[in-house]
Amino acid sequence: MKISFLPPRRFCIPFFVAALFICLLLAPPPGILAQAGGGSHVDALLISEVKTVQPGGSFWVAVRLTMGDGWLTYWRNPGDFGLATHIDWHLPDGFSAGPVRWPYPERIVKQGQVMYGYYDTVFLLTEISVAKTVPPGESVLLQAEVSWLECDHICIPGNADTKVTLAVKANPPEVNDQFLETFSLARSQIPITAGDWRINAVLDGNNLVIQAIRPDWLLDEPGSIRFFPYQDNVIDNAAGQSSSITGNARRLTIPLTKMNLRVPDTIRGILVSERGWRGPGSEKALEITAPLSSDLPAEGTDSSGLTGLWLALLFSFIGGMILNLMPCVLPVLSIKIMGFVNQAREEQVKSWQHGAVFTAGVLLSFWTLAALLLLFKAGGAQLGWGFQLQSPVFLILLSSFLFLFGLSMFGVFEIGTSLTVVAGNTRGIIGFGGSFVSGITATVVATPCTAPFMGSALGFSLTQPAWTSLLVFTFIGLGMSTPYVLISSFPILLRFVPKPGRWMESLKQFMGFLLLATVIWLLWILGLQAGSSAVILMLSVLLVTALGGWIYGRWGSLAMPRHKRIAATTTAFILIAGANTYTLATIDRYTVHQNQPGQNSNNIEWEPYSEEAVAQAQREGQPVFIDFTAAWCLSCQVNEQVTFNSREVREKFKTLDIRSFKADWTSRDERITRALARYGRNSVPLYVLYSGEPGVAPQILPELITPGIVLKALNAIEEDNRSPGQ
Repeated sequence: MKISFLPPRRFCIPFFVAALFICLLLAPPPGILAQAGGGSHVDALLISEVKTVQPGGSFWVAVRLTMGDGWLTYWRNPGDFGLATHIDWHLPDGFSAGPVRWPYPERIVKQGQVMYGYYDTVFLLTEISVAKTVPPGESVLLQAEVSWLECDHICIPGNADTKVTLAVKANPPEVNDQFLETFSLARSQIPITAGDWRINAVLDGNNLVIQAIRPDWLLDEPGSIRFFPYQDNVIDNAAGQSSSITGNARRLTIPLTKMNLRVPDTIRGILVSERGWRGPGSEKALEITAPLSSDLPAEGTDSSGLTGLWLALLFSFIGGMILNLMPCVLPVLSIKIMGFVNQAREEQVKSWQHGAVFTAGVLLSFWTLAALLLLFKAGGAQLGWGFQLQSPVFLILLSSFLFLFGLSMFGVFEIGTSLTVVAGNTRGIIGFGGSFVSGITATVVATPCTAPFMGSALGFSLTQPAWTSLLVFTFIGLGMSTPYVLISSFPILLRFVPKPGRWMESLKQFMGFLLLATVIWLLWILGLQAGSSAVILMLSVLLVTALGGWIYGRWGSLAMPRHKRIAATTTAFILIAGANTYTLATIDRYTVHQNQPGQNSNNIEWEPYSEEAVAQAQREGQPVFIDFTAAWCLSCQVNEQVTFNSREVREKFKTLDIRSFKADWTSRDERITRALARYGRNSVPLYVLYSGEPGVAPQILPELITPGIVLKALNAIEEDNRSPGQ
């Protein structure tokens, strides 16, 4: 028998009351209900971000609803049917609760009906204010009576009384470490305000059109978006929502409900984006309040999009060519030069084919790296170009690979000597494989050397749709491989290559030193990331790797008996693979996660936070900016990418000679906890700006900052500093 859901919401309340009355009359004894699998499928718990509260302050609590498999609860606008979760607060005198901060919902379609709700777990945040008259020294009980409607194949009303006890103290609030990251994650699901986005709405026949104009500082598109209205019975929840882009404006067309109800004068709700409203990986929900207007603001067609793409492709191609001159690329490309020297006497067709295969290896590598980068960024990771070199595991593997290659160029062992017995018609295949591998290796090592002309192109590509990014990376690969295609396509250029001789062996050994120099560079990066102990461990691995290479070269050649070759090869493999496997498995044990504020890639010279240093800067009349942050704080990381990477912000910091302090709260730090409390906060992010004028209170910037917000505050300081001289 098919059990349908509740009827549309306009019939929901009377139906709910009637159904509940019938259920109460016909309800079996409690024991039978339990045996039949009845009861609530939702667990409710009240949690607090702090253990203690301070009179005159505020703090955050959350009602955590944990749903069983397949069961859901509803958003503030449940959609075609359902009931929103309701919280009834019972608070002590002097305590007051703000509105519920709803995380953005999921669009759920069942039996042709559309619901807005949540599966698994949801946190409903509420800010609690404490009056100054509340006396310290006692404990208070906060109670929340929560009621909801839980639905799967049937719908069941549920409720729970939840409570939490907190101590009132005159001291700053004590943070509840157990739920610190939980609240940070919950806040990232809360819709942000429109901020620099300009939102407008109009009616177009039977459609609602919402236009969102992107701020100038944001280069990224939010991707696909969907509107969730706060008001019910306004839009057709089941209909599709189409979007279009015109210049900097994103327009969303939404069919209205077929029920002839009056459309409100002001449209309220949230826009949920695929990629984030402040760049990839940022907050996905944007709260809007848009009065209906007669027409949308003119946003003409922006031809700069196409121009910008062609310009980015040009810079990408030039940057790819310049990559061949970068120090971290020269060693690998030198190996390919040796390949060209060896092919100098071969026919023109084969040289051309080698150039094409080298290009194929380069392009395939760039496409693979670009696809991985886009995939990780779509999943919310904060990555940049050259991201593979941010991984100690990758650095270890690449160092071992290049070190072995260097040993072979010194003559410790020969790569591929056993292949000399293969028939002559396979020599071309072997050569093509070498060209292909050379293209791949060159690309892997080249990615951190972004070169002039290419940084802006990469920045442009990572803020564009996937096809644009792949196109930009393709032109980088074409630029990088062009010199080799030219040489292989015009064999006349090979006449300038000297004739073979002893110099070739000397050149090969010299290139081995270049490879070892690259290994030193990689170990330097590893040391910055993981500390000196990891470098010592890696040097030990290279020692064992060298021993394995020596054993293979000494007893693994074709001149040795077969049993010795097998034993030497097996021993070398065990030594090299074993050493690298052990290192990969234990690298975390040796790693020291370093926090070097002054080495921030955004060129702002951050100093570690200390109360003494901040106080000294204030006494000297120097402007001070404090960034309270944490690695697990999503909003903090987005602010870092969006605002502090802005060229205008960096230049303004330098112009005003601002001392910048980074208070990293990633690990528990009582000094930073006390500092947050002094500014009336118990969470991050927090941004504090001192003007440098003695006796002037600091300015607290919003939690979600943009370049425009920071520049406005800094410009105000600059104007105040000028006014006395005027």
